[in-house]
Amino acid sequence: MREYKHLLLANKAWAAELKEERPDYFERQVAGQHPEFLWIGCSDSRVAAGQLTNTPPGGMFIHRNVANLVNDDDINLMSVLEYAVTVLKVRHIIICGHYGCGGIAAALAGNATGYVGQWLRTAEQVLHNHQDEIDALPEGQRANRLVELNVRDQLVRLAQTSVIQNAFAAGQTLYLHGWVYDLRDGLIKPMMEIDAETPLDEVPRPQPVLV
Repeated sequence: MREYKHLLLANKAWAAELKEERPDYFERQVAGQHPEFLWIGCSDSRVAAGQLTNTPPGGMFIHRNVANLVNDDDINLMSVLEYAVTVLKVRHIIICGHYGCGGIAAALAGNATGYVGQWLRTAEQVLHNHQDEIDALPEGQRANRLVELNVRDQLVRLAQTSVIQNAFAAGQTLYLHGWVYDLRDGLIKPMMEIDAETPLDEVPRPQPVLV
């Protein structure tokens, strides 16, 4: 049997199991969503937000892109952010990177081409911002430290967007979290947090968790 057909069979089994456990499950899903979290993560197939946080459908609004980058000219990301904050009223936004990120490794090597190369210019700017620290590390430690620093810089960029600044100014309860997922043990490492009171020009580099 072709592999894609396994996906369809697995879907039928999943739906049947949920209906057996809770007959009104899908009726509740149709009624609407009220997630408390927006997750901005990497597109890497090994980092599935719902699974690694054990969050059921409806509990988390999700946006993913290569290397979990925040660009205010990315209409896809900005529309997700706007909807999550202004309509869904999420209380927590998480930017989650992961060790072993191919996008960050490519930004570090500077060898990405095509659309990926264009996309990773933001990650290359992170490298430029922290070149002193990265250059001081042994070569084998640089990529994972850049993952951590990238989470820091993207969280600051997120906080600077008009959507977040307007929410803060309106007194909306909103917290921004920077996390890194470790593929080796399946655990999330909290790195930092930003709220309405955080001076964005004074956000320090996070303490290294894994270099």
